[in-house]
Amino acid sequence: MSTPIYISATDADSALTWEGLVAALKQSHLTPQATIADLHLKMDKGGMLNRAAWIPGFGVGLKTVSVFPDNPSRPTPLPTVQGVFVLFDDQDGQVKALIDGATITRWKTVADSLLGASLLARKDSETLLLVGAGTIASTLAQAYPQLFPSIKRILVWNRTFSNAEKLAAQVGGTAVESLQDAVMQADIISSATVSVDPIIQGAWLQPGTHLDLIGAFRADMREADDKAMQVSRVFVDSRKTTLGEIGELIKPIESGAITEADVLADLYDLVRDAPGRLSPDDITLYKNGGGAHLDLMTAQHILDKTAAS
Repeated sequence: MSTPIYISATDADSALTWEGLVAALKQSHLTPQATIADLHLKMDKGGMLNRAAWIPGFGVGLKTVSVFPDNPSRPTPLPTVQGVFVLFDDQDGQVKALIDGATITRWKTVADSLLGASLLARKDSETLLLVGAGTIASTLAQAYPQLFPSIKRILVWNRTFSNAEKLAAQVGGTAVESLQDAVMQADIISSATVSVDPIIQGAWLQPGTHLDLIGAFRADMREADDKAMQVSRVFVDSRKTTLGEIGELIKPIESGAITEADVLADLYDLVRDAPGRLSPDDITLYKNGGGAHLDLMTAQHILDKTAAS
């Protein structure tokens, strides 16, 4: 029985590139579709979230994370979310690797959006708007220009303007106070917030825009309104983990603004040449659902790269 490898955040970060991971995710979507199962254990304060995925012939994995909301206020502060990803061989069940959970999530989440944008956004996009100013937004600011070297300007909007200013200073961007004005200027809009009510209005979207929605992950959450769905060609990373699961799609389908048929394709379709952007003036909308299969694909790539380094 082989001894599993532990891969730290430092080891993973030093072995990966955004271009390499996006290419690996694209190739991984040519494999059979994953079987996915989630388990959420609620506790008095916080809980445990377990997300498992199996891709036949590729691997099987489990990401297990603790969520303790009071951790940042402890005498010795700790992250709210902590965890680990366990990668198994799907032929004999041996544990192949243990990987830092936060690192998997960060790389997976951003690469998911980058892959969607690489298939849907205009290649000559020059202005990137970040909606939100957290850790994911900071990573998006670093990653997007690597796949879109045409990007010349980064705008940052956040409900708390001082946080937008801080992130803009870190990434060489510009903090903006008017979300409407910023949306109307942007070629790519990447939104990573915890908004429950829509903050991005479809009436603001201009021809040629690509809208990348990351933040809404529960059935009661949304970042874009019904009009945004109606004026866009709508895509998701996985039908299985978004339709009927995430408010970004549940709510406009329930209201009749769109139907399930208006969700034109997911990544499994797009990497097999399903139509994406049809013209430079199309508005494309991509919902990043971040399913467990993407954690598995990312984990396998991390193992491959760290083993080779």
